[in-house]
Amino acid sequence: MALCALSAAGVLRIVTTSFMLQWTHSVEKIPWQEDWQITPAGFVLTHARVQGSGAGMEPPEGAVLRDGWYHYVPKIPPRQELVLAASGETASGWKLCANGQCHELGTTAEQPIKITQCQ
Repeated sequence: MALCALSAAGVLRIVTTSFMLQWTHSVEKIPWQEDWQITPAGFVLTHARVQGSGAGMEPPEGAVLRDGWYHYVPKIPPRQELVLAASGETASGWKLCANGQCHELGTTAEQPIKITQCQ
């Protein structure tokens, strides 16, 4: 399986079955991470972590604090695509990591970045 990240810079194609998204909250400057699986049903969010709380970003009920991160399992249905804002006005862009490599996305103002399964 493979994912394609479509941005103003072009298409990033990564052959993988899982990936991590990481970003920094624009107000609190706190990192978030999400682990995703690519399945025939779509993108499945399997695990999430946040390194703090505040400004409407409280860890959900049942989150466990471990090694400075609140860990939890979101309960959302599979997604056919992920859309990432790219305002260029936040502390950082998005970091997409797979197969031991990370790619920075959305660090400058551009159209939203769309992540889909490659055809």
